[in-house]
Amino acid sequence: MEGRPITGPSVGARGARLRLGRRGRSGPWAVLLGAALLLVTACGGGDEADGDKNGGKPSKPPVPNAVVTISPKDGTHSVDTTGALKVAASGGKLTGVTVRDAKGHPVDGTLAGDGKTWSPSGHLTSNTTYTVQASAKNSEGRATSSKSTFTTLKPKNTFVGIFTPEDGSKVGVGMPFSLHFTRGITHPEDVQKGIRITTDPEVPVKGHWFGNDRLDFRPEHYWKPGTKVTATLDLDGVKGRPGVYGTQTKSVTFTIGRTQISTVDAKKHMMSVERDGKVIRKVPITAGGTGHTTYNGQMVISEKYHITRMDGRTVGFGGEYDIKDVPHAMRLSTSGTFIHGNYWAGGAFGNYNASHGCVGLRDVKGAWSKKTPAAWFYDNSLIGDVVIVKNSKDTQIQPDNGLNGWNMSWADWTK
Repeated sequence: MEGRPITGPSVGARGARLRLGRRGRSGPWAVLLGAALLLVTACGGGDEADGDKNGGKPSKPPVPNAVVTISPKDGTHSVDTTGALKVAASGGKLTGVTVRDAKGHPVDGTLAGDGKTWSPSGHLTSNTTYTVQASAKNSEGRATSSKSTFTTLKPKNTFVGIFTPEDGSKVGVGMPFSLHFTRGITHPEDVQKGIRITTDPEVPVKGHWFGNDRLDFRPEHYWKPGTKVTATLDLDGVKGRPGVYGTQTKSVTFTIGRTQISTVDAKKHMMSVERDGKVIRKVPITAGGTGHTTYNGQMVISEKYHITRMDGRTVGFGGEYDIKDVPHAMRLSTSGTFIHGNYWAGGAFGNYNASHGCVGLRDVKGAWSKKTPAAWFYDNSLIGDVVIVKNSKDTQIQPDNGLNGWNMSWADWTK
């Protein structure tokens, strides 16, 4: 073995040649295979790294932003004052909605419980420009906003409410706040929503419709003396009927004076005047005679005339009378019932009923005397004072015949 040594270089060179020869025959494929293995190793390493970061789950796509939609669209004109303004969010919830007119006055509104929609609490004003700014957030808290400016319609047909009592007046405890509309109302709830009655001290006040053109407000019982009543009319833009809109924005305040309730006993031909719970005077009267009896019930003085004309033809009595100078007259009903001075009835006062349905008190022609019962009662009465007629051979006056809603129960009034 020692005599035949095998040298390292010789064996290594031959082995090297053999190995190189094999590689040479498949050389290109070996290079490609190696590159592929490197690529697979690199890609596999990337997947493994992402899996470690996300717990083995694939990445989630990004959450889209919320979308805010405002109706009407920016630049719209002749927008209806009711039902047209709406704000909504999809893919998120509304976080803020601001609506203001050109003068900066805000419009109140209500956000739905799910945060998806907003709508105004009431109507918009006609012929007015509004700007809406709204924002929303998606589930990840990213904010989105939108803006729209539009102008409401200018109505061609309008209505107003003619009201009583007058602003700043002092009235009796029976005085309702009464509105007579110049057009028949077919949307009474919308109109009534535009009228707010507040009092000091506070007392519940409810409205009642008589037909489709009159709305009265009153408390359950007569007002308490000293109560301050404010009626706020926000009717500009209210749709009273199709194509007909209100135009009023007004505040009316009146104060309740002392309590005065006068009771006429048609059978005894006497009136008892009670103020603040005490009888201050008893006055002989003459009520409606046979065939012309006076209504029973609670009546409210609605007008006062120092001297006025009374023509029987205006109330269905033909030419039975036409007195051009009736003194100290105060209206109790729309149909023509008055309590007034009378200088032509002779000895009827306190003795028998001789009128055509009115309540007469002794007076002088021309209303010049301050000492007659009629003059005293006129000077001591307020619009809104209550006159109660009883024991007449007639029916009870209808609640809508004058300001006489007190002849209706509270349950019926609030239906």
